[in-house]
Amino acid sequence: MSELDFEYAVRKDVRNNPIVREVDRDRHRTIVRYTLLGFVLLATLVWSATQPLEVVRVGYELERMRGEKAELERLNRHLRLEQATLAAPQRLQDLAVRELGLVVPTPEDLVVIERVTPPEPPSSSLMASR
Repeated sequence: MSELDFEYAVRKDVRNNPIVREVDRDRHRTIVRYTLLGFVLLATLVWSATQPLEVVRVGYELERMRGEKAELERLNRHLRLEQATLAAPQRLQDLAVRELGLVVPTPEDLVVIERVTPPEPPSSSLMASR
C-alpha cells in the first residue's frame, strides 16, 4: 500500500499545554522601545506634513477675509453716501413742507434769544466750587 491509497490522514492530537514559554524581558523592552520610537517618528512626520497644508488653509482664509473686507468697505461707502443724501438740508426742508405741512418762517416770526452769561463772582467772596 502506498500513501495514495489512504483517503484521509490520521492526525495525532498533541497537547502542548504543559509547555510554558518564558517571557524574554529584554526582547519585550526592545519591542516597546522601537514601537514608541516609531510612534514618535510617525507623529513627527504627520505633524510636519500638516504644516504646509495649514499654511495653504490660512492663505485661503486670509483671501476670503480680504474679499469680505472689500465688500464691507463698499457697503460702508454706499451707506455713508445714502446718509449724506437723506440728511441734506434742502431735502429735509422739502419733506417738512410737503409731508408735514410746515412753512418756512418769515423774518418777523424769528425770535433771537441772547444767552446771558453770569457775571464773575468777586474775588474776595468765598464760594463752594463744584
